This record gives sequence, C-alpha cells and structure tokens, in this order.
Amino acid sequence: MNRNAQWKLADAKNRFSELVNRALSEGPQTVRRRDETVVVINQKDYEQLSGARADFKDFLVGKGPSLERVDLKRDRSPMRAVKL
Repeated sequence: MNRNAQWKLADAKNRFSELVNRALSEGPQTVRRRDETVVVINQKDYEQLSGARADFKDFLVGKGPSLERVDLKRDRSPMRAVKL
C-alpha cells in the first residue's frame, strides 16, 4: 500500500474513481498541478484533522449509540449513612 501516492493532474482527472478509491483504502493522495499540490483524503480523516464535529443537538438526534435499552429509572433505595 502506498500511503501517500502522488498524481499528476491529468492522471487524476482521467482516473478519478481510482484516485478516490485509493484515498479511501490507502490514505491521502496528492495531486500536483504545476507548482501547486492538493491532498485528497476521506471525510473521517478530514473531520479529525479539522476538528469538525456535529453540534450537541445533531449528536442527540443523529445516528449514534442508542439509549433505547438503557434503564434510566431512579434508584429509590435509601441513601447510605455518612458520618461527617
């Protein structure tokens, strides 16, 4: 696996599907146009690098761990005696 493959712009355009597949499976891919370079990475890596996160409301209503089977009933047992 080539962790950081370098592509010429013309090759990246002609083989875009392959470029994307490699970015997803092998890691970052660089594309060079003259003296400029861009990096193609998967969204998960981008979010980790940029710190982009869903806001709290999206976290609560979005996909994620379900609280469906969690018992949220209050424990009614007496409190323990504490000596102060």
